[in-house]
Amino acid sequence: MALPNHGANAHHVYERLGIEMPEKIMDFSENVNPLGPPAFVMERWSTYAELITKYPDPAGEPFLSAAAKYHDVSVSNIIVGNGAAELFASIAKRYENKRVVLIHPTFSEYAATLAPYHVYIKEIIAIGQLPLEEVFDEIEFAEAIYICRPNNPTGYLIPLEEIIQIVRYAKRYKCEVILDEAFLDFIDEKESFIPYLKDFPNVVVVRSMTKMYAIPGLRLGYAVGSEAFIKDIRSRLSHWNSNAIATTIGADCLQEEEYRIQAITFAKEMREGFSDFLEKWHCIVLPSTTNFLCFQLPDHARSKAFFDYLLAKGCVLRHTENFKGLDGKWFRVGMKEKAQMEHLQREMTTWFEENLSS
Repeated sequence: MALPNHGANAHHVYERLGIEMPEKIMDFSENVNPLGPPAFVMERWSTYAELITKYPDPAGEPFLSAAAKYHDVSVSNIIVGNGAAELFASIAKRYENKRVVLIHPTFSEYAATLAPYHVYIKEIIAIGQLPLEEVFDEIEFAEAIYICRPNNPTGYLIPLEEIIQIVRYAKRYKCEVILDEAFLDFIDEKESFIPYLKDFPNVVVVRSMTKMYAIPGLRLGYAVGSEAFIKDIRSRLSHWNSNAIATTIGADCLQEEEYRIQAITFAKEMREGFSDFLEKWHCIVLPSTTNFLCFQLPDHARSKAFFDYLLAKGCVLRHTENFKGLDGKWFRVGMKEKAQMEHLQREMTTWFEENLSS
């Protein structure tokens, strides 16, 4: 039975596997900031009530202007979406009956949104460093290439120099580049491609507010690109596609630089500690730059037993059965608060001692 294509909503995993869901669970399958939203969200929550009775701004203000200022671009170069997923759905229509390159393993929404438009998808498997020559070869015959940076689910950050090489080559062959920077907030804005967009109208960068700022229930994302590219994306979105509470909170989130630095530091600390723990048990750990880790057991044949054991203990990992190139042999773990990470390590240690010790 196929498992859900996304993390979070853990009850769906238990339902699919027919495992009784424990009263208390810890969901490591989702990867939003474990520190929760910035403090102002709860402090000002009552002030957002009046927004419920008003129609939101059709363009996504005040977030639209706040994002434009944050990235030093014109508002005509940005579009606001009901989460990044809505923007991917609109972008996909551009490539109806065309050829698109996807680099796996990667976010499942790319293929899912392209599927209704009879897009021919050329797949490249790259767990880590890209095979640039293969990428260049495919770009010559493609309408677009999707790149997730840093990658979800591996956490690998393609060097910015390589991205520049790719987009420059793609521009030569009139190939568009959809660059997903949903998790870049956990690294450094200096790594973003957005400052280079003025020279590459063939590129659109998609960003998410839900990961760093822990507001997935509000649904807020945006895309940055040339005026023509942005106008085309907007043409397929519904009026009032973003809600007033999300755009108001999102605008203020972009002012929370101290919060963001704290989140980056915390994610790094949890990631490094968990990586050390996994390596002690001889697991294979992929180097990650963001707030999650991808790992494989020393004996991946025991992956299902390991996964089911942790589910029974209330610890939900992100399976990888729907990630091509990982094929269920790996797990992704979103970083949580220290007590939760320690709880997971205790449960994993029990299983390791019973199943991995000689």
